[in-house]
Amino acid sequence: QVHLVESGGGSVQSGGSLRLSCAASGFTFSHAVMSWYRQAPGKERELVAGNVGITTTYGDSVKGRFTYSRDNAENTISLQMDSLKPEDTAVYYCYANVDGSGTWGQGTQVTVSS
Repeated sequence: QVHLVESGGGSVQSGGSLRLSCAASGFTFSHAVMSWYRQAPGKERELVAGNVGITTTYGDSVKGRFTYSRDNAENTISLQMDSLKPEDTAVYYCYANVDGSGTWGQGTQVTVSS
Protein backbone atom coordinates (compact mmCIF):
# COMPACT_ATOMS: atom_id res chain seq x y z
CA GLN A 1 0.00 0.00 0.00
CA VAL A 2 1.39 3.39 -1.03
CA HIS A 3 2.05 5.60 1.96
CA LEU A 4 3.32 9.19 1.86
CA VAL A 5 4.15 11.35 4.86
CA GLU A 6 5.03 15.02 4.47
CA SER A 7 6.93 17.04 7.04
CA GLY A 8 8.61 20.41 7.38
CA GLY A 9 5.75 22.84 7.01
CA GLY A 10 5.29 25.81 9.27
CA SER A 11 5.10 29.57 9.47
CA VAL A 12 7.74 31.94 8.17
CA GLN A 13 8.05 35.59 7.28
CA SER A 14 8.25 36.81 3.72
CA GLY A 15 11.74 36.23 2.30
CA GLY A 16 12.35 33.25 4.55
CA SER A 17 12.96 29.60 3.76
CA LEU A 18 11.45 26.24 4.55
CA ARG A 19 12.30 22.70 3.52
CA LEU A 20 9.61 20.09 3.02
CA SER A 21 10.21 16.36 2.95
CA CYS A 22 8.09 13.43 1.87
CA ALA A 23 8.85 9.90 3.05
CA ALA A 24 7.40 7.18 0.83
CA SER A 25 6.79 3.50 1.38
CA GLY A 26 4.83 0.59 -0.01
CA PHE A 27 6.00 0.73 -3.63
CA THR A 28 9.08 0.69 -5.84
CA PHE A 29 10.09 4.29 -5.32
CA SER A 30 12.56 4.52 -8.19
CA HIS A 31 9.78 3.67 -10.66
CA ALA A 32 7.38 6.34 -9.48
CA VAL A 33 6.83 9.88 -10.70
CA MET A 34 7.04 11.97 -7.53
CA SER A 35 5.70 15.48 -7.36
CA TRP A 36 4.82 18.34 -5.05
CA TYR A 37 1.49 20.15 -5.38
CA ARG A 38 -0.10 22.89 -3.35
CA GLN A 39 -3.57 24.22 -2.72
CA ALA A 40 -4.31 27.67 -1.39
CA PRO A 41 -7.69 28.56 0.13
CA GLY A 42 -10.29 29.02 -2.58
CA LYS A 43 -7.93 27.92 -5.34
CA GLU A 44 -7.38 24.76 -7.32
CA ARG A 45 -4.52 22.40 -6.51
CA GLU A 46 -1.50 23.24 -8.64
CA LEU A 47 1.79 21.60 -9.55
CA VAL A 48 4.79 23.00 -7.70
CA ALA A 49 7.50 20.62 -8.90
CA GLY A 50 7.60 17.19 -10.46
CA ASN A 51 10.26 14.75 -11.53
CA VAL A 52 10.31 12.30 -14.42
CA GLY A 53 13.64 10.60 -14.83
CA ILE A 54 16.27 13.31 -14.95
CA THR A 55 13.81 16.06 -15.81
CA THR A 56 12.29 18.28 -13.14
CA THR A 57 9.42 20.60 -13.96
CA TYR A 58 8.54 23.64 -11.84
CA GLY A 59 5.43 25.75 -11.73
CA ASP A 60 6.02 29.21 -13.19
CA SER A 61 5.38 30.97 -9.89
CA VAL A 62 8.16 29.08 -8.06
CA LYS A 63 10.88 28.86 -10.71
CA GLY A 64 14.19 30.14 -9.38
CA ARG A 65 13.00 30.04 -5.76
CA PHE A 66 12.13 26.40 -5.09
CA THR A 67 14.37 23.39 -5.59
CA TYR A 68 13.13 19.83 -5.90
CA SER A 69 15.34 16.92 -4.90
CA ARG A 70 14.90 13.18 -4.83
CA ASP A 71 16.76 10.42 -3.00
CA ASN A 72 15.96 6.99 -4.40
CA ALA A 73 18.09 5.30 -1.74
CA GLU A 74 16.08 6.88 1.10
CA ASN A 75 12.70 6.87 -0.70
CA THR A 76 12.25 10.56 -0.12
CA ILE A 77 11.67 13.74 -2.03
CA SER A 78 12.28 17.22 -0.72
CA LEU A 79 11.35 20.75 -1.63
CA GLN A 80 13.68 23.57 -0.64
CA MET A 81 11.66 26.77 -0.65
CA ASP A 82 13.58 30.05 -0.60
CA SER A 83 12.51 33.68 -0.95
CA LEU A 84 9.05 32.74 0.22
CA LYS A 85 6.18 35.09 -0.50
CA PRO A 86 2.76 35.42 1.13
CA GLU A 87 1.22 33.99 -2.04
CA ASP A 88 3.10 30.76 -1.37
CA THR A 89 0.81 30.16 1.59
CA ALA A 90 -0.97 26.85 0.97
CA VAL A 91 -1.21 23.23 1.97
CA TYR A 92 1.60 21.37 0.22
CA TYR A 93 1.02 17.79 -0.89
CA CYS A 94 3.35 15.02 -1.94
CA TYR A 95 2.00 12.99 -4.86
CA ALA A 96 3.12 9.62 -6.18
CA ASN A 97 2.17 8.27 -9.59
CA VAL A 98 2.92 4.56 -9.60
CA ASP A 99 2.19 2.89 -12.92
CA GLY A 100 -0.62 5.33 -13.60
CA SER A 101 -2.17 5.13 -10.15
CA GLY A 102 -1.92 8.28 -8.03
CA THR A 103 -1.74 8.68 -4.25
CA TRP A 104 -1.68 11.87 -2.19
CA GLY A 105 -0.03 12.53 1.12
CA GLN A 106 -1.98 14.15 3.93
CA GLY A 107 -0.49 17.58 3.25
CA THR A 108 1.52 20.04 5.30
CA GLN A 109 0.61 23.68 5.90
CA VAL A 110 2.98 26.45 4.84
CA THR A 111 2.11 29.98 5.96
CA VAL A 112 4.10 33.00 4.83
CA SER A 113 3.41 36.30 6.53
CA SER A 114 4.24 39.71 5.10
